[in-house]
Amino acid sequence: MKKTNPLHQALFRILRPLARLLLRNGIPFGEFSELVKRAYVEAALEDFADGRRKPTDSRAAVMTGLTRKEVKRQREVLAGEHAGACVTLHANRASRVVSGWVHDAVFQAEDGEPAMLAFDGPRSFSELVKRYSGDMPPRAVLDELLRVGVVRVEGDSGWLRLQQRAYVPAGDSDEMLQIFGEDVSDLIATIDHNLVSDESGQPPLFQRTLTYNNIPPEVMERWRLHAAAQSQVLLEQLDKWLGPHDRDISGEKTGTESGESIRTGVSIFFFEEPSPKDRGAD
Repeated sequence: MKKTNPLHQALFRILRPLARLLLRNGIPFGEFSELVKRAYVEAALEDFADGRRKPTDSRAAVMTGLTRKEVKRQREVLAGEHAGACVTLHANRASRVVSGWVHDAVFQAEDGEPAMLAFDGPRSFSELVKRYSGDMPPRAVLDELLRVGVVRVEGDSGWLRLQQRAYVPAGDSDEMLQIFGEDVSDLIATIDHNLVSDESGQPPLFQRTLTYNNIPPEVMERWRLHAAAQSQVLLEQLDKWLGPHDRDISGEKTGTESGESIRTGVSIFFFEEPSPKDRGAD
């Protein structure tokens, strides 16, 4: 019997939940196949250049197994997408507003915690949005933060209280799908980095997972709550350390003597599923 390629096994585990998400959002295989071709071409042209000459369609065709005609077509699509795309920051505008509320001293109380803000006026929510979300209408940002429970309006006073220190949208919204793309690509990039770190001479990046596969169901509700609470505490501690160094918060300009900006962070996610021995033939 032919031994299964370990990479094929890993890919199938990745693709199985991805297929479920694609089908739920009405993405047929043909559309997914086009995106895969595009990703192959971009990786061949950008990630495997030797640094001495511009990658060619012929070389990309050899690497990807696609025809030169198909490589050229996908390259042209990519060029059009990159030319027309707006620069998307990892933190969307609502998230930037929350981050500014947490870290900017102007919008903090005397104890260093996020202050309650009026909607208008000096040191207000509107000023916060103007500083961290550009031309977005303050009312639109507030409505979104109220919708997801990040902000609460205090009684008849109308003062705004920050309920959560992070903006996390709900459902298959555009924002959640953007986070999905970022989080999964970050995890895969970290694992890929660690797989070749010995060869590249670069230190591995932190990557750890806590897993048990024989937990009784009656423990799960307490475990979900405990894991969420402890993870939130850790992320808030890390945010207090790293957040003030962000140039949007510190006011340092990009391209100064300290160099170009770096995107970095730590992701924590919770998972649960039936143990393999309980799945039967599935």
